[in-house]
Amino acid sequence: MNWPALIVFIALFVFVTGLGLAAARWRAGDLSLLSEWGLGGRRFGTFVTWFLLGGDLYTAYTFIAVPALIYGAGAVGFFAIPYTVIIYPILYLVFPRLWRLAHRNGYVTSADVVLGRYGNRWLALAVAVTGLVATMPYIALQLVGMQVVIGAMGVPGDGLLGDLPLIIAFVILAAFTYTSGLRAPAMIAVVKDVLIYVVVFAVALWIPYKLGGFAPVFAAVPPAKLLLAPPAADTFGSYSAYATLAMGSALALFLYPHSMTAILSSSSPNAIRRNAALLPAYSLVLGFLALLGFMALALKVGGSPAYADGFKRYGNNFAVPALILETFPDWFAGMAFAAIAIGALVPSAIMSIACANIVSRNLYKGFLRPNATGAQQTAVAKIASLVIKAGALVFIIFIPVPFAIQFQLLGGLWMSQVLPSVILGLYLRMLNGWALLAGWVVGAGLGTWMASTTSFKSAVFTVSFLGTSYPSYIALWALGANIIVSVVLSLLLKPFVAPAAGHAIAAD
Repeated sequence: MNWPALIVFIALFVFVTGLGLAAARWRAGDLSLLSEWGLGGRRFGTFVTWFLLGGDLYTAYTFIAVPALIYGAGAVGFFAIPYTVIIYPILYLVFPRLWRLAHRNGYVTSADVVLGRYGNRWLALAVAVTGLVATMPYIALQLVGMQVVIGAMGVPGDGLLGDLPLIIAFVILAAFTYTSGLRAPAMIAVVKDVLIYVVVFAVALWIPYKLGGFAPVFAAVPPAKLLLAPPAADTFGSYSAYATLAMGSALALFLYPHSMTAILSSSSPNAIRRNAALLPAYSLVLGFLALLGFMALALKVGGSPAYADGFKRYGNNFAVPALILETFPDWFAGMAFAAIAIGALVPSAIMSIACANIVSRNLYKGFLRPNATGAQQTAVAKIASLVIKAGALVFIIFIPVPFAIQFQLLGGLWMSQVLPSVILGLYLRMLNGWALLAGWVVGAGLGTWMASTTSFKSAVFTVSFLGTSYPSYIALWALGANIIVSVVLSLLLKPFVAPAAGHAIAAD
């Protein structure tokens, strides 16, 4: 047991727990209203929104999995860098328009937007269920990052004793989200991101200094991992896979319920635009973070007997904890591991709140009790948030981690299938709700089938055309089919179906 690291870890965890419980009194509002509990009263300015979106998008699993992918697979893992650059122009151009629409009509979820735009509750249900199914394994995967760092401090990983820290963490999470709603992760996100910045820059600068610069780091990386493999004459190979992974991931990211919740909680469209300009600072941090995979290769932590058990238990996900333990004192390791664990709590809280908003607004009010009051909706959302957290905890305890990762792969491609309904509907009056529902069925079905051909182990599917192979992100193939079906059916149905109300067109 690494007691110095564990003591620092526990101290920081206790601090953020108190912060989360105190958040109910921060910018006080009527927490019996769903817009106050689930969206923070839509009053978060540029500063808070920046930390909230950063805590939302850059999760504990990101900080563990991105370097682990680069440690194991090499340069292809750097697709996460351009993808986080591509998303911010999309955020700047599209989401202020969506915010106006949601704010004017009191919408809380993207399914609310779709229902108001098309008046089709079955399409809204499809969008709502997609968000729930895609987010649940995402919450579970945050626990993977927490499991790894808790194990790195010497806490046994088997049996009830191994699961107990996760159970305690999620009891704490349940307590402060139930009482404080979105205000809790918003306040904690500030602490989390400050810790992450300190840790990432310290590790990314100190290790090259010890090794004599970045040149020895890159020199130690096997050539096969240092660059993408050049494609053969009859295929676009790793190049098309890399580019489409970046583009497809960017198109899907802000469609996730937790991303939408953070955006709708902001105080104005200008707060969103300013964040589109400021959030690339996180991409810089992610670039340094990705390099930790190469640094772990340079220091050969995978071959050290001291970390053999960690790599055996957690695979390449243990690369970053091993790197930190190898190069820093125990107290700093405790701070770094606390940053990663808090980096699991913040997005988990936002995700569970976002899912609870969906359950309350689009399932309970949408289908079970249309006349539910605001207080009733909030009460249902609070209970739903507890159930969702418990479900995620059960998922990660009893379901092997590889299955959770496979579900997350499906989640990404499923989320991209709501893009025509949520985003294109902001601009195109001609789209029909039933046509969009058919497109969603085709896109989700095709994407799931493509993923099944890889045994749910790869996000890339290869299509051959005129003698050339195009390995590409499955979500883009499925989204292309979705859009074609949606547009063609909308044109065919136009003479027979009255146009939609057009709320979204009037948003500006």
